[in-house]
Amino acid sequence: MKYTQNKNIFNLPVLLKTSITFNLKPTIMLKKLTFAAILVISIASCGSKKAAFDYSENFVKKEKSLLNDITETENKVERYVTYEQYDSIGVAGEKMEQLVETKIQEIKKEPVPDAKEADNFKEACLKYFGFIKSMYTSYKEFGQAADETAREKAKAKVLELAGSKQAAMTAMQTAQKKFADANGFRLEK
Repeated sequence: MKYTQNKNIFNLPVLLKTSITFNLKPTIMLKKLTFAAILVISIASCGSKKAAFDYSENFVKKEKSLLNDITETENKVERYVTYEQYDSIGVAGEKMEQLVETKIQEIKKEPVPDAKEADNFKEACLKYFGFIKSMYTSYKEFGQAADETAREKAKAKVLELAGSKQAAMTAMQTAQKKFADANGFRLEK
């Protein structure tokens, strides 16, 4: 190989070409790195969004799994009240209290997703199920009351809780909507 001096060493087009070549390589590399970073962040946020959605849906499934039992119990309790079968009201209340407690324990054991407002949503779920449980605890206490004075006191508690049912539902729905909004998904109606 023979070494020859480049006569175009100060030739501007050659210098510009070399300069552009070196400047483009880091720019292309930066673009690739930026694209990769955006892709990783997007995938991570999609995973977070899906985890948040799944967590919300899991709550809805737990709630829906109780609907048949709730409807059946409410119908029975109405009948038991008509015929003053207080012990049966107590049994029905205790059964539902245990079913709801099972759901509460499931919620407590379920890990919170890595999503915005997840802890607040879980807390709201627990409060909501706690409210439902307290309704059936009051049914149990009404049915197991030792005398009319105790039964009247338990009845007042049932009526008080029934009056706050809408507020409990609204608080849960508000927390769920806030959770959905914070994580970029919509709730089904």
